[in-house]
Amino acid sequence: MGLKEDLKALEEEVKKLIETASDIEKLNEIRINYLGKKGKIKSILKMLGKLSPEERKEIGQLANRIKDYLEESIREKTELLKKKALEEELKKNKIDLSLPSHWIESGSSHPVISTLIEISQTFISMGFSVAEGPEVEKEKYNFDMLNIPPDHPARDMQDTFFLNNGDILRTHTSPVQIRTMLRYKPPVAIIAPGRVYRKDADPTHSPMFHQIEGLLVDRDVTFRDLKGILKIFLESIFGQDVKIRFRPSYFPFTEPSAEVDIGCTVCGGKGCRVCKGTGWLEILGCGMVDPEVFKAVDIDPEEYTGFAFGLGIERIAMLKYRITDIRLLFTGDMRFNQQFKGIR
Repeated sequence: MGLKEDLKALEEEVKKLIETASDIEKLNEIRINYLGKKGKIKSILKMLGKLSPEERKEIGQLANRIKDYLEESIREKTELLKKKALEEELKKNKIDLSLPSHWIESGSSHPVISTLIEISQTFISMGFSVAEGPEVEKEKYNFDMLNIPPDHPARDMQDTFFLNNGDILRTHTSPVQIRTMLRYKPPVAIIAPGRVYRKDADPTHSPMFHQIEGLLVDRDVTFRDLKGILKIFLESIFGQDVKIRFRPSYFPFTEPSAEVDIGCTVCGGKGCRVCKGTGWLEILGCGMVDPEVFKAVDIDPEEYTGFAFGLGIERIAMLKYRITDIRLLFTGDMRFNQQFKGIR
């Protein structure tokens, strides 16, 4: 039998093997045995040298056609087997959409974050912008430019975390007010929310807590404006019926200064353990910006006036949701957190 007949017989042999191959591994064996460098087709083609030029051309063309045909057949069968394997895998791992789903516990906003957002939105609606600053701060911005020099007794009121390089963890967000006034000239109306740090830990204090401080500077700003803004804010948070009072106080960076109380949210002003029988709860500190602070940021106190206020987010959240221990806000206890589902 001649080379031509050998090639055609080989073609039929390989076609049957490809048709009956049941996996990709078997197809790879067929490719190697028949089409590889040491395969049967190569062995036949080595005999071309014994043929005449006309026969060599004819047999060579036939061999190339058979080779191309078999390679394409193997490729198609490989794709078919891959598709079949994928279908089997999908069939085996089919998801029954009619089955009941696994219960997934839904999360909710943390009361501190909800309170922070609510407070921020209240002031934003009154025209304030949100400003931010670094938590690792310079003493210059945290104390000195706020009229609190190194020997000032007010520094003893804020147990400070000092870093090795002389910087500190900010004890309030008032440095953001200083940085804002250094960068922008009046009019300025900002709130500065963020984390602050003090060496303090008990049921009503935490070494890390959140504050929002506010600042408004413009011409002809008065204490009356401050009272009006804070009244709108407190009524927005605690309701229109909340009782509010201002008491004279002292802060180095404001003069005059005041502390603001609201009627106790627990006993309704009747007197209880939370308000220590007074019927009032301290809520925030405020006052008119001290002229010395304006001088430190190169704002003329004869031309501009302003007010500032500061409050603790955790303090507001505790009063709003009647939480008696601030440490509960930081435990991550799901039993505690789940009580606040549905709050915004």
